[in-house]
Parts: sequence; C-alpha cells; structure tokens
Amino acid sequence: MAGKGSATPSTYSPSPNVHKKKKPPVFTDVDWVRPDGRRFNQCRPAFLRTGAVNSASGSAYAEIGNTKVIVSVFGPRESKKAMMYSDIGRLNCDVSYTTFATPTRGQVSDCKEISARLHKALEGAIILDTFPKTTVDVFALVLESGGSDLPVVISCASLALADAGIMLYDLISSVSVSCLGKNIVIDPVSEEESYQEGGLMITSMASRNEITQLAISGEWSTEKLHEAMETCLLACSKLGEVMRGCLKESSSATQE
Repeated sequence: MAGKGSATPSTYSPSPNVHKKKKPPVFTDVDWVRPDGRRFNQCRPAFLRTGAVNSASGSAYAEIGNTKVIVSVFGPRESKKAMMYSDIGRLNCDVSYTTFATPTRGQVSDCKEISARLHKALEGAIILDTFPKTTVDVFALVLESGGSDLPVVISCASLALADAGIMLYDLISSVSVSCLGKNIVIDPVSEEESYQEGGLMITSMASRNEITQLAISGEWSTEKLHEAMETCLLACSKLGEVMRGCLKESSSATQE
C-alpha cells in the first residue's frame, strides 16, 4: 500500500483495471445531484418483511429503493447426495434474476459469482454445527435490479434464515459504497455503479463487531478507503436495527 514517493498518496488496488464508462458531466460537477436526489451519505428507504413464501421454512422480502428481492430458505433437511458423515451442516446458495429485473431484458449479473459471494457472506454467521449431516438451501430471486443488488440479497437472506429458525451468531447486514470522483456515495443505484471508479461492500454482524465479507474493486487512496469502511459499518449497524425491528414485529404478529 505504499505509494511512489512522498508526494504520491498511497493507494489500494486489489483488482486489475477494468473497462470503465466515460463519466457523464454530472459526476464531475462540484455540486452534482444523485439520480434519486439523496445526499451522498443517505441510504435508500427500506421495506422489509418476513414470511413472504408460505411453502418455505423461512422467507423474507426486501425492497430497498428500486431493488426488490425475495429469499426462501428450506431446511435443515437431509442431503440428497450420498456423503460421509459431517459434524457440521452444509449451506447451499442460489441467486437468480427474473427476466424483467433489468431495463434491458436478460442483461443481468453473473448469478454463479453472486451465489458464491452470498454463500461466503452467510457461512460465517450460521452456527453450522447445530444441524450436522443436513443441508440448508437458500434461494434468492431478484425481482428488480435497481443497484446494490448483492448487499440487498445478503441482508434479505439473513432475515429469511432467522425466520426459518436457523441458529445464527448474529443477523448480518450488508451495505456498499461507490467512489465517484472526489465523492463517496453510499447505497449506489445502478447508474452510479456503472460509472464508479471504485466500489466497496461490507457485510457485518454489527452486534459482534465482526465482518463476514469485505469486497473491494478499483483503486482507493488509504484515506478514502478508511472513510468508505467507516461509512459502510455505520450504515450496516443502522440497517441491522431495522432488521431486528422487522423480526420483532413479525414475532409480535405471530403471537397475536
């Protein structure tokens, strides 16, 4: 992370340069306004609900801005594949998009990569030894892609796991930021993500002050990287409180 010479700020470049679209003038202006009018440090409104799929062991629906996701959890159930006895359970994750999720039909992200990243984010929060030799399946469907899809999928999946009664160390919440010029914007929409110079996503268990996944792309100065991480962690903590409130409301409604 050391820069060349004292005059050059140190940068963090974890991934090779990728093709970036030419930034439109709005992102280079001093007083540019975000596409949806939010402040740089303001997240989109969130609507969360559990019990969205009756046939599942647990489920959740998340609507954050224009990003809409539904997650179903099945299990723990005996694995269909013959395998040796394991002291810990297994987690399977599958993420898919509806054909109408994006403005351009069929133009979606790499589902295999997103599924793998969802698995990585969740496995650190699940107490796997509570269901040995069985499997928990997590199916996420992105109904509408409005930006920051993966963080919304991860947070929604955490709610669905809790709704299914899967033992967790803590709820996990996920938030991302984009670097646009000199500005760091939280919870970016699709347009902002497409022009970002760098991106950062954090998935955390806020109550335990632990991070289950950290993903960085593009080039970051050390100062901006620290600012971005602090911004994400604060937002994760606030989102975690909203998620707990959702579970409490669901529990109260069930008891009534």
